[in-house]
Amino acid sequence: MTQITWTGLLLLALCASAQAQDRIYRCGNAYTNTVTQEQAKKCKLVEGGNITVVQGTRPAKAYPPASAASAASSGPRVNAAEQKSRDADARLILQSELKKAEVLQAELLREYNNGLPEKRGDEMRNEQRFLDRVVELKAKLARNESDVAGIRRELERLPASSGAR
Repeated sequence: MTQITWTGLLLLALCASAQAQDRIYRCGNAYTNTVTQEQAKKCKLVEGGNITVVQGTRPAKAYPPASAASAASSGPRVNAAEQKSRDADARLILQSELKKAEVLQAELLREYNNGLPEKRGDEMRNEQRFLDRVVELKAKLARNESDVAGIRRELERLPASSGAR
């Protein structure tokens, strides 16, 4: 019997200690269990369940976006002659790519033949294969046409060279 009494008293003591928490006040966004007389007017007593407050990390400082000029100035400086040489090399590369793309465009146009390309041997019996090839040719033409336009835009962006051909 004494063992049951001691167990009951122990359980009663645990329950009492769990409910004997200090009062919790909310003062703005902060929670506290100690409030001075001045804070008591601004703070509200929180009733109900237990409150757990987890401190978050502070947000990173917002830096102004880097402009194109500051991004370019962060790298090593190149003298004017070196930059002209690089621009000339870039222009030559783009011009050769443009020529290749234009030649490919001419070949694709010739093969496409305004939507009526010549049928190949395997397409004589299978009409769907022919139609699939026509659709594929049309897609290649559109893709290559956009490539040519992109290369021309890149060429226009480059500074004009003094020795233009």
